[in-house]
Amino acid sequence: MKKSLSMLRRSVLTGAIALMGLGIAPVSAIADELAGIQERGVLRIAMSGQYPPFNFVNEKNEVVGFDPAIGTEIAKRMGLEVEIITTAWDGIIGGLLANKYDAVVGSMSITEERDKVIDFVGPYYNTKRAIFTKAGSPITDVAQLKDVKVGVTLGETHEQWARDQGYNINTYKGLPELLLELDNGRVDAIVNDSIPVMLAMKSGQYDLAMVQDPAAEPVGAGIAIRENNPDLSAAMQKALDDMMADGTYLAIANEWVGGDIR
Repeated sequence: MKKSLSMLRRSVLTGAIALMGLGIAPVSAIADELAGIQERGVLRIAMSGQYPPFNFVNEKNEVVGFDPAIGTEIAKRMGLEVEIITTAWDGIIGGLLANKYDAVVGSMSITEERDKVIDFVGPYYNTKRAIFTKAGSPITDVAQLKDVKVGVTLGETHEQWARDQGYNINTYKGLPELLLELDNGRVDAIVNDSIPVMLAMKSGQYDLAMVQDPAAEPVGAGIAIRENNPDLSAAMQKALDDMMADGTYLAIANEWVGGDIR
C-alpha cells in the first residue's frame, strides 16, 4: 500500500511546521526512542484498517490481518505489548512524524522518496502494482486505461502513478470500497497491489480479470519508523529476522494470505 509523493511532501511539511510552531525539536534531532518505548512497555503501530487481508476491522471491531499479526509478534519478541492505531492512509506518514505512533506496520511500499524522510525495517513481504477489471471487460491492455474511469486508493503511490499517466481517476478510502465500486460499475478498472485483490478473487468474492502490466516491478513492503533510531531499527529487524527463521512468519503468512510472500 503506497502514499502518493505529492501528499507525502505536504504531510512532511505540515508536520515540520507544526513541530516548529510548538517549539519542539524535529524528531530526527531526538535521541533513539527504543529506551522510551521499553519504559512505556507498549509499541504503538499504525495501519489503515482498510486493506484486507493485510489489515481490516472484523465483526468484533478488532483490527486483524497479516500486518497486525506481524506487528504484534515483533512487539512480543521485544518484550512489549502492542497498541494498534488505525488512521487514514493519506496522512499516516504525517502522523508518524508527529509522534502519534512508533511505527507503521501497514503494507507500506519502500520507495526512494519515502526513504528521504523516514526509515524502514524489512522488507517483510513483496508485491507489485496490478490492474484489474470485471471479468469479461473489453479492457485487455494498459493502453486502454486512458479512455476509461480508473479507481485508486487515496494516498497510495498507485494514485500518483495513475495521475502521471493522465488517467481519469476516482479516489477511495481503501480496498473494500475500491472493489465495491468496480463491481458496481462506477469505475472500469482499478489499480492496486496484486496480492490482496488476487486473494479476493480466489475467495470467490469478486469475478475479476487482471490486465497485464509489463512495466510493473516487484516492490518490498516495510515497517516505517522515524529517522535516527538505530537501536529501535535493530531491535525490530532482529525480531523480524528471528520470526522468519523459526517458522513463525510462515505460519502467520499461511493463516492470512495463504502462503509465503517474502
